[in-house]
Amino acid sequence: MGPVADADIRAFAADGVVCLRGVIGHEWIEKLLAGVEYTLAHPTERGRLWNRDDRGRESRYDSQVWRTRPEYQEFVFDSPLGEIAGRLMQSTRANFFFDAMFVRTPGTQFRTPFHQDEPFWSVEGFQTCSSWMPLVPVAKQSCLEIVRGSHRWPVKFRQHNFGALTGDRRDQVSFGDDTVPFPDIEGQRDRYDIASWDMEPGDVICFNGRAIHGGSGNLPEGCELRVFNTKWVGDDARVIFRETGMDPDHSQVMTEVGLRPGDRLGTHLYPEVWAVEGARTL
Repeated sequence: MGPVADADIRAFAADGVVCLRGVIGHEWIEKLLAGVEYTLAHPTERGRLWNRDDRGRESRYDSQVWRTRPEYQEFVFDSPLGEIAGRLMQSTRANFFFDAMFVRTPGTQFRTPFHQDEPFWSVEGFQTCSSWMPLVPVAKQSCLEIVRGSHRWPVKFRQHNFGALTGDRRDQVSFGDDTVPFPDIEGQRDRYDIASWDMEPGDVICFNGRAIHGGSGNLPEGCELRVFNTKWVGDDARVIFRETGMDPDHSQVMTEVGLRPGDRLGTHLYPEVWAVEGARTL
């Protein structure tokens, strides 16, 4: 049997999310923790401080760190996640899109606002998979939360502008008049089927890029949170440059390597990591 059971594939299709237990080995966790330590000391140009409270507790973010350290590169190409994502998406291929590293210092209460991923991306498609992988134990109260079934809601929501958190002009994204206000998930929690779990290193939450998710705050004193998130796309994903802005905005680097709107992802920037037998692109 492979790294994903048929029941997981069915749950991912129906709910837009599945929690896989123990699918990432301890050796990968150790490598990624070493990479995170390096990135905290040497943030990339995409590194951001999302929040710092009056007690100095911080929430930090960085992205596309895989191009800076061998620990991340090895994980992208050699860990089981490429195959896991491909099979969950029911795709013949899985291309790596980008990574996101999240670090919250002990006791941080800041919660990520509920949002969807794919409407921000320089890629459009239903066959997408984000993997949220804690590198330290995390309790259910501090875990990422996902609204089951929201990946299939036929509505374009006005997403949260994360530029308001960072104050960085590079992060500004606006959503047009063809969107509707985002639902008040936090204020009306009893109206939604919200999933979260107690997790250990090696567990992974995989969710569709259109699934509504947020949270992962409310840390107890003495508990930190370190997460390595990878994004994957499948057969139907295509390049798109959105007039409202993108976060992260890949339009420049995509253009530089010859990718145009409507293209499948590829090149060394978005490598094909896994494919079913006979489907690999040369």
